[in-house]
Amino acid sequence: MGRWEPDAAGRLRQAALDLFVERGYEQTTVADIAGRAGVTERTFFRYFTDKREVLFAGANQLQDRIVAAITEAPEEQAPYDVVVDAMAAGGDVLEERREFARQRAAAIASHASLQERELLKLAALSAAAAQALRERGVAEAAAGLLAETGVALFRVAFERWVAAPGTPDLAACVREAAGELRAVAAEYPVHR
Repeated sequence: MGRWEPDAAGRLRQAALDLFVERGYEQTTVADIAGRAGVTERTFFRYFTDKREVLFAGANQLQDRIVAAITEAPEEQAPYDVVVDAMAAGGDVLEERREFARQRAAAIASHASLQERELLKLAALSAAAAQALRERGVAEAAAGLLAETGVALFRVAFERWVAAPGTPDLAACVREAAGELRAVAAEYPVHR
């Protein structure tokens, strides 16, 4: 190995993603990732428990930002608007890493175990958002429904955002999806 270089974790993430795109997830080993990043396997395991975790290491940052936005929202703000604003704030976490996010999404879509891990991450995000809403005084059932709706809006917005480079920022995509949901709900009111 050459002399020490900074940001080993970032280089490992990028190396893994590049290799997953080039070779596929199954065909890429930890040794391949470490070699591409210019570090040892031992260094890889200082940062990640396995090659799958390279793709999910930043999940807490997104969740923390969304929960903080819910917690810090004005008391008088309607719960649906709180959730939409929080999911938009979560989009700000990813905005600077659009190409990485696009490649990551493609890698996850290509492998069932990665899709499963992504769904677990989103379930944890929904649970955390629901808890933050309950702490704001939102009723149990409504908090769960709003949190799940927020995660669904985030997923739809994220898919649009990574699919086309010309789309606006992720926060704008979240707000657009939220507006579409309001329009659909108004167009198809519930009949009892």
